[in-house]
Amino acid sequence: MRDSANFAIIDLPESATLAPLEVLYEDNHLIAIMKPPGLPTMGVREGEQSAVTQVKAYLKQKYDKPGNVYLGVVSRLDSMVTGVLLFARTSKAAKRLNEQFRERTTEKTYQAIASGSGIVEAGKLTDWIRKDEKNHRMIASRHQTAGGQKAELLVESVEEVKSGYHLTLKLLTGRKHQIRVQLASRRVPILGDRKYGSSAPFPAGIALHAAQLVIGHPVTKDKLTITAPIPAIWHNFL
Repeated sequence: MRDSANFAIIDLPESATLAPLEVLYEDNHLIAIMKPPGLPTMGVREGEQSAVTQVKAYLKQKYDKPGNVYLGVVSRLDSMVTGVLLFARTSKAAKRLNEQFRERTTEKTYQAIASGSGIVEAGKLTDWIRKDEKNHRMIASRHQTAGGQKAELLVESVEEVKSGYHLTLKLLTGRKHQIRVQLASRRVPILGDRKYGSSAPFPAGIALHAAQLVIGHPVTKDKLTITAPIPAIWHNFL
């Protein structure tokens, strides 16, 4: 197994007007970065920054690439979430990685700090999630509902800390806002997540972090583990 526990910080030129990019893993087929809070994965207006635009700028500069740079989006994180974000550097790698995500052969582990009037315990959480079009948010129900998609989340560990609960979570399905809405529906929203009912302040996005991603390398087939340490600010809440 190859493990990318170490990461590099690459300073882009001032002309690029980009924040330093933390590269967690890189080869000819893949690149994984540490996504900071507040940076969308993709889908921004022209001239605005996203993880896609930053990684493309980095690759263009590092390899002196003319014209457009190919970058396949194979995973996504909400704007306010931090952690491992993976991209494919070739269309072949993108196709093979998308198959892994679709077939759920990848492993995605998150860290979260949550607090509220509810209680969360180790075990599997199962809900059906659907979109509330009127309020532009997702809703979780314990029972199957029309238009709902089954959402499964494994709570691997629960530690009581000064700010609430420190959770280690394994995402078993990939629904929009899944972790956020499943915890909020149990009255333990993630710190800083005002959209889903948190009244607790958090200085950098929300307290949800994609800590580890395990995939099969799309070319070598080796098991590849990519990890991202929790942001330093978290230690003030643990």
